[in-house]
Amino acid sequence: MRALRGGSVVVVVAAVLVGACSAEAVPVATPSTVTVAPVPSPKSAPPSPVAPTPTSTPTPTSAFVGTVAVLTPDLVERMAASWRPGCPVPLEDLRYVTVTHHGFEGQVVQGELVVHADVADGIVGVFRALFDAGYPIRSMRLVDDFGADDDASMAADNTSAFNCRAITGGTEWSEHAYGRAIDVNPVENPYVRGRHVAPPAGREFAERTARPGVILEGDAVVQAFAAAGWHWGGDWASPVDYQHFSVSGR
Repeated sequence: MRALRGGSVVVVVAAVLVGACSAEAVPVATPSTVTVAPVPSPKSAPPSPVAPTPTSTPTPTSAFVGTVAVLTPDLVERMAASWRPGCPVPLEDLRYVTVTHHGFEGQVVQGELVVHADVADGIVGVFRALFDAGYPIRSMRLVDDFGADDDASMAADNTSAFNCRAITGGTEWSEHAYGRAIDVNPVENPYVRGRHVAPPAGREFAERTARPGVILEGDAVVQAFAAAGWHWGGDWASPVDYQHFSVSGR
């Protein structure tokens, strides 16, 4: 419009008079281009979980993503079942870790763990190696989503780390109570003591054969944890804890 001001006014008036006398209407000029704000593509619905997931997970991605963060007040509130005063590690020494992993149905999922601050970066590296190897993980939720009940978490085939609890069948603190132990795919990798198998659904996996999610001696999972200085419970004589990895070897 500014180009029509000043000396161009006469031209505009003349154009209007010509239009008024003509039988044809003068077309109204329109912009040559129209900018439309991009509309984001809708996200596809995530696959149905195999276990209850009361809280939402981070947005999945097709590439590995690992993060380490301090515990927020909301997260501390969420962890009311797994941590309490008197636990052997203070909350400020724990870290919230998210890592990308493959699911059993071929999907890519962002899982979550709480571990001790001094192993957090190393654990991201471990799960990066497992992601690159294509190793599937059924579920990776905080144990608080199962009321901090280890049996319930194992029955859901949930991979978890921190839980302020005693060792199985004892009174001493578990390495999980320090955030320095992780149980991976408990159904496919059960805890075996004699004829006792936990979780019960893991009984069919007590005889070790190569199947999705099963951890075997010297495989990519054992090697990834060993490279970070972690030890495998599958090397124990009795009990044998195929799901268990820890820094101390306990």
